Amino acid sequence: MQKRVVVTGIGAITPVGNDVASTWKAMLEGVSGITSITRFDATALQLKTQIAAEVKGFDPEAHFGPKGSRRLDRFVQFALVAAAEAIEAAMLDCAALDPYRAGVVVGSGIGGIGTLMDQARVMRDRGARRVSPFFIPMMLLDMAAGEIAIRYGLRGPNLAVVSACATGAQAIGEAGEMIRRGAADVVICGGSEAGIEPLAIAGFNRMGALSTRNDDPQTACRPFDATRDGFVMGEGAGVLVLEALDHARKRNAPIRGELVGYGATADASHIAAPPPDAAGAVNAMRFALAQSGLAADDIGYLNAHGTGTPLNDAAETKAVKTLFGDHASALPISSTKAVSGHLLGAAGAVEAIITLLALENQTIPPTINYTHPDPECDLDYVPGTARSGNLIAAMSNSFGFGGHNACLVFHTSADLE
Repeated sequence: MQKRVVVTGIGAITPVGNDVASTWKAMLEGVSGITSITRFDATALQLKTQIAAEVKGFDPEAHFGPKGSRRLDRFVQFALVAAAEAIEAAMLDCAALDPYRAGVVVGSGIGGIGTLMDQARVMRDRGARRVSPFFIPMMLLDMAAGEIAIRYGLRGPNLAVVSACATGAQAIGEAGEMIRRGAADVVICGGSEAGIEPLAIAGFNRMGALSTRNDDPQTACRPFDATRDGFVMGEGAGVLVLEALDHARKRNAPIRGELVGYGATADASHIAAPPPDAAGAVNAMRFALAQSGLAADDIGYLNAHGTGTPLNDAAETKAVKTLFGDHASALPISSTKAVSGHLLGAAGAVEAIITLLALENQTIPPTINYTHPDPECDLDYVPGTARSGNLIAAMSNSFGFGGHNACLVFHTSADLE
């Protein structure tokens, strides 16, 4: 018999808050974290995009000390901070766990790109012998998962999911599957990203993927709006503690909700653009809904991938209409990326947390900057202002370059306590 999977802890560090509570407050109030880039001089590099959603007020030395902060890439730092919050919120004593029944699945889209750029400059300017001996372990995409396991002594399944912007959601889904089939009792899971670096911004610019509304950063990201012109890169991390329901009950853990559905597909179509029929997205949602055992009209809220790019938002709207049929027009949908920016590999994890909080608080966060209706995007995107709801289940979508699609369905914890 398959195990039921519940969420007992959540942690986040985002461009609008260095913890879950402040992030949720900003989401409800529609306060954007997008500003002009401060991490480097984008004007000197003459980049078309000079805006991003940076994490603010983060002091790595306060968390890791001078030596520790120099030996951990920024994306690993974010993951460790978010994991600490999630573990504390779950009231989880990691030392009391069976270490081989406790795993970690934390991914990243582009991992230690900041470290890679720094060390490339060192080699160019000072020679190969001056490259840091910590370069490789700092840069590797699996190192967030590895460092979390080392810090907490977790010796069960450990891996990094890498599926571009679907990473965070897919990490949660795969962690849930581990628990469901009995391979672990507890899995720390999610995604982390720290890609606001010149090379990454330049690369996404060359693809034509980023907004260039440098004159008004806070309204630059416009999901589903007719004037949308691209996404805005963000950074941060989202981490969840998943547990088998029986394990959580034995230790009287707080239960935030139940992960009842997970679907994953590939478009097998194009490296960046969604297929015209949006079949991959449709079927990721269909598979997640089927696993949940819920009907389409049981879903009371959808946290959309909603990047603010012309093709993605239209395709996701089409996918929602295809799957939900008549219920699509009554389904509240929001994209919280207009507030947080697009956290790439961390996006799905942070948005899963927002989806859980919507269920827990019976409140739907808004889509800000939606002011110009688009005939291709004509659903209820909860424009401008948060809305109360009567929610029993909610869905979160994440789609990534390479054609990766992941969908999660959560159910309220009301019937579990």
